[in-house]
Amino acid sequence: MSIDRRSRLEKDVRDLERDEVFESLLPQAVSEHGSLAGRGVTYKALPPVSLRVDGRAVTMRANGSTLVLEAGDDPSGVTAEMPADALSDLIQDHQSTIGLAMTSRVKLTSGNINEWIGWEPAFRALLDGRRVHETGDVTFHDLNGDELDLDRTFKIDDDREEMAHFLREAGYLHLTGIFEADEMDTVGADIDEWIAKATPDDGESWWATDADGLDQAVRVLFFLEKSAALREIVEDERYQWLTELTGDGHRHNGGAEGLVKPLGIVQGLSDLPWHKDCGQGRHSYMCNGMTTGISVTGADRVSGALGVIPGSHRANTMATGRDPKLDLQPRMLETDKGDVTVHCSDTLHRAHPPVERPRKVVYSSFGLPPLPGDVVKPNPRYGREARAELTDVTDRIAAADNENDPKRYRASR
Repeated sequence: MSIDRRSRLEKDVRDLERDEVFESLLPQAVSEHGSLAGRGVTYKALPPVSLRVDGRAVTMRANGSTLVLEAGDDPSGVTAEMPADALSDLIQDHQSTIGLAMTSRVKLTSGNINEWIGWEPAFRALLDGRRVHETGDVTFHDLNGDELDLDRTFKIDDDREEMAHFLREAGYLHLTGIFEADEMDTVGADIDEWIAKATPDDGESWWATDADGLDQAVRVLFFLEKSAALREIVEDERYQWLTELTGDGHRHNGGAEGLVKPLGIVQGLSDLPWHKDCGQGRHSYMCNGMTTGISVTGADRVSGALGVIPGSHRANTMATGRDPKLDLQPRMLETDKGDVTVHCSDTLHRAHPPVERPRKVVYSSFGLPPLPGDVVKPNPRYGREARAELTDVTDRIAAADNENDPKRYRASR
């Protein structure tokens, strides 16, 4: 039951020049997918968007039933200034609208960041032929064709075909009782040890600020390298069987991150808002991978359970934030110690802030193998150093936004 939705090859990525994009690639995309993209822009009521690169600009807007491309910019909508290499990455889905902001590669001079990232599904419709999600597009059925129970949980010895079908339909799984409490206590002690060792400039941790102004380490990067107890768990058959679940050849990526979720965080990447793991870009090269959350302490409604939006992996919708027009309703996955959650890399999910008790969790993932004939090279924008730099990403997003817009982004949760 494949969840592989890739549509591009890494080997085809090349450096695109501005004029080739403006004069050839975008006009061709409008010719092929202008109606599809225009429908999405109209449905989402998006303002015009202008791309300004090295002194030249083009504007896209809905006109009747299609998208049109015009020379020049339109300050009544969104104007995004960027270098040619950033435009190249945007056109080829190597970085998204928000991904460019997160890496300081775009600056908005009109409009605001919400309107800019709202255009992401429209870009994917225009450039990849993915219909922008509309109300009623996604429905849920079990193997018998009946309505799917979206609150269902599974045990490790349940029917694997039903699990794979549920994952394909809903975009997540809740697996109960996978690991023992003493195993989780040992992993939790390792998280505590490395959180205590972390320093703000170590390049191996993320930090956040609480309501009292105290900066706290909240995530240990490269945790699999640091915890022997976690390595035993990851290598265990109770975890590795996930590689065979969908038949797509998923394999563990060899990494993990240990998280604590303290109370009262007001700024920083602790309780992440709604997002997809492909939100920075590369959906068409990586989705769907599988991200797992190993519940070290368990999580309920007062300790910050994981939120998911069923079916959002089948919806071309905003990958950062929850589109106000999205009809799919969220669920909260309340876990016990030793449970495992799985979500597709294109599933919208979030960390609900704990309000009574903190929690601990380990996140790791299974990626897809290269497509036949493809050549995958390391990408520094998604490497170790770039991962560590995300601890300050809210400041970069704020700097990318239009400071003159009253709805501009501010660096807080």
